[in-house]
Amino acid sequence: MEKITIIGSGLTGPLLSILFAKRGYKVELYEKRLDPRQESISAGRSINLALSHRGIKALKLAKVFKQVELNLIPMKGRMIHHSNGNLDFQPYSINPNEFINSVSRAELNKILMTEAENTNNVNIHFDEALIEINNDILKFCSGKTIPNEGIIFGADGAGSLVRQFIDKSSKPKSKKEPLGHSYKELNISPSNTNDFQLDANSLHIWPRGEFMLIALPNLDKSFTCTLFMPNNGKISFESLKTENQVTDFFKSYFADALPLLENFPQSFFLNPIGKLATIYTQNWHKDKICIIGDAAHAVVPFFGQGMNASFEDCEILMECLDNQEDWNNIFSTFNQRRKPDADAIAKMAIENYIEMRDSVTKDEFINKKEIANSLFKNFPNRFIPQYNMVSFTSISYKEVYNRAKIQKEIIQILNTENFDLKDAENLIKSKLIPIS
Repeated sequence: MEKITIIGSGLTGPLLSILFAKRGYKVELYEKRLDPRQESISAGRSINLALSHRGIKALKLAKVFKQVELNLIPMKGRMIHHSNGNLDFQPYSINPNEFINSVSRAELNKILMTEAENTNNVNIHFDEALIEINNDILKFCSGKTIPNEGIIFGADGAGSLVRQFIDKSSKPKSKKEPLGHSYKELNISPSNTNDFQLDANSLHIWPRGEFMLIALPNLDKSFTCTLFMPNNGKISFESLKTENQVTDFFKSYFADALPLLENFPQSFFLNPIGKLATIYTQNWHKDKICIIGDAAHAVVPFFGQGMNASFEDCEILMECLDNQEDWNNIFSTFNQRRKPDADAIAKMAIENYIEMRDSVTKDEFINKKEIANSLFKNFPNRFIPQYNMVSFTSISYKEVYNRAKIQKEIIQILNTENFDLKDAENLIKSKLIPIS
């Protein structure tokens, strides 16, 4: 068996290493950070994530989901916080067993690293940032070099050096498309009685048109809040320069959240601004080097699919491995299968940002969602709402995107005030093939 080298031990790297280790491969995993099981994660960086069906399926394939499950908090739907203080709960699905899960990035990372080491086939090298890669060697910040040989995976995130190396001999090269919006993380502490200060089983959203605040629950009864807004403009990160400006802004737009925020407004200035961008890559491999996860297709976080898509990459790669012997064919098949899906979830993630920050409060959106749920209830193997397909099924992202377009057209054609179920059935059967 060829030696496997993986660059990056964020989330994708250790999961991929577990899957290889269980197939008998020896894996060398290089990570730029110190061991997070001994160091605390830096504040302000994607502290918790939304784990859904695709990610869970990959974790089950690696036989680590039971360890992860203890760290999950179910989120059954969106809790909309209106400007007037009113609350509106919008379930994610008409099926009560379909929900997404809040999970700590740090805890998930620790579990995956420990499980990787427990296979006895994975060796993790910490504090080893890759600084150079060429046809002969990989060089790390410590001065260590290893030969460029065997099978090498770049799981080194959106700024991937491995992707940059592949780009040197690729046309077209990968491209980064900034969203023009960024994010900043804040925190809501547990109450004085050590309880949640908001509903614990919801993803909370304060939609305000061009910007929004969200909050996800943590096991310690706190919430991680994230403010998303434009980089520049009248209301933007650029425009909020002083503590008074920040406080007045939150009083105007997030009055019910303001009293709950910990160490505020100081935390607004202490925590970094995170940039948002999409990575598009045509060629994911060169010789025996391949990129995976965010290194190949980082997306903005508004469908909660960055981690889930990356974990699904690992599962698809294993399917390619099980059906091929030649690594060039494995990588080529993997690239061809996943590139269209990566493009599709990238589009849907950007579209969902507009939905979350703006559409969810509008009557037209709510009405169309009710119709979609009614059609789902009556034709569950043909008409599945887009959110359900993305979050609760393994239907390929590309197929989800195409089916969702057709479903929107169907809703446009129907008389939305009082549609006829027979007309809907004829339309659906003529335009949508059943999902097996």
